[in-house]
Amino acid sequence: MSNEILKLQNQLCFALYACSKEINKKYKPLLDKIGLTYTQYITLLVLWEEDNITVKSLGNKLFLDSGTLTPLLKKLEKNGIIVRQRDKDDERNVFINLTQQGHELKEKALEIPEKLVNQIDVDINSLINLRNDANKLLVSLSNYEKK
Repeated sequence: MSNEILKLQNQLCFALYACSKEINKKYKPLLDKIGLTYTQYITLLVLWEEDNITVKSLGNKLFLDSGTLTPLLKKLEKNGIIVRQRDKDDERNVFINLTQQGHELKEKALEIPEKLVNQIDVDINSLINLRNDANKLLVSLSNYEKK
């Protein structure tokens, strides 16, 4: 087997990792303006689609474990963006709900995707195809782990 396979530039994992870091750098100033981190932002993206969701379901959608999600949710709650409520019938379930402030943040965030795309010198259709391919890869990887 050739040593080419071990070159950094030939690694899919590194290309995805490095792109993710660079995209997060571009998000930072946009999110700083509305007082959010990237992880808080993606959490709110889920909640803006589906409010009153369990912590477990939220973690599954974000591919985050409870050790990462719990402190993130505590911070969002402390900042008045969400409330956490235990299920009365099954206290193991905790539901997350947006506050009025959490709903209002959505309006402030509406311009972020367009501003981000405008910072990337790639055709929008190429970005859409890349996103779709990445989502297919994610589904394939997550289904493989369940086997």
